[in-house]
Amino acid sequence: MKIKAKLKGDVVDVKAMAKHEMMTYDVAEKKTGSRDNANFITHISATVGGKIVFEASTSQFLSKNPIFKFAFKGAKAGDEMTMTWVDLKGNTVTDKETIK
Repeated sequence: MKIKAKLKGDVVDVKAMAKHEMMTYDVAEKKTGSRDNANFITHISATVGGKIVFEASTSQFLSKNPIFKFAFKGAKAGDEMTMTWVDLKGNTVTDKETIK
């Protein structure tokens, strides 16, 4: 996962790319003959200091390596932001970035 978090005034602007193939049910069926091989990100969240600042449930209709942009207040430069995504197969990826 690639994350950029920059403080501008009192608002933190975040841009994050979740590296994932995002195989939809239709693509899985065409490639493998079974919809069971589909795999895509189903949930993504971001926390700062144990507090959730972004959370989203997603579906198969995101593109490969989706980019998430969001902004929030209540953090300062030097705080650490943790982002986590979970896919349909239960795989979890967590990454951290220091707010600049």
